[in-house]
Parts: sequence; C-alpha cells; structure tokens
Amino acid sequence: MEPNQAQSTQGPDQDKTMAIIAYIIFFVPLLMGNRSQFVNYHTNQGTVLFIFAIILQVVLSFLVFIPLLGLLLQIARLLPLVLMIIGIMNAAKGVMAPLPIIGGYTIIK
Repeated sequence: MEPNQAQSTQGPDQDKTMAIIAYIIFFVPLLMGNRSQFVNYHTNQGTVLFIFAIILQVVLSFLVFIPLLGLLLQIARLLPLVLMIIGIMNAAKGVMAPLPIIGGYTIIK
C-alpha cells in the first residue's frame, strides 16, 4: 500500500494523550469511543504495529535456529520498539505521519 501523506494536526492535549496511549496499549482508545480523526489515525498505526510485532516475533522465533543468520536477526526484534518510539514522538508533536515500513496499512478507519 502507498503511505499516506504526512499532515500536521494540532489537537487538544487529551487527543495527544490518547494517541500516545494507542502505541502502548492499542485497544484503550477503541474502548473510549468518540475519537477524533487524529486519535483514530494513531490508533490504526498502533494496531498495525501490534500485529507487525506479533508476526515478526513468530517468524524470528523460527529463524533463531539457523546458526549465524539467527543471531544476526535477533537485532530485528528491536524494530517494533523503534517504530513505537517514532509513533509516540509523532503523536506528542501532533503530527499524522505514517510509520516507516508499516505506515501504509489501514485497519481502523
């Protein structure tokens, strides 16, 4: 999928807080209801990140048995953490920028 264009949106502080929470515990903003477009965007990014992290961990758990490649790929386990930090920084700034690698996928509209 093609990534969305980065947009700058300045929402209230509560929206920023919920957007940050979406990267840590993605389902909390879903349970809160009445979300802004800004919160929905970051909730989608957090959900896609969560799914990506699970898939990555499963794949890497099988590749760990390959002697040298398995050791090198263990560094890839940090990728979801790096993406989460990028997402939290974008949410704190009030920016709707897609995450690298996975930002073009939409689950929550």
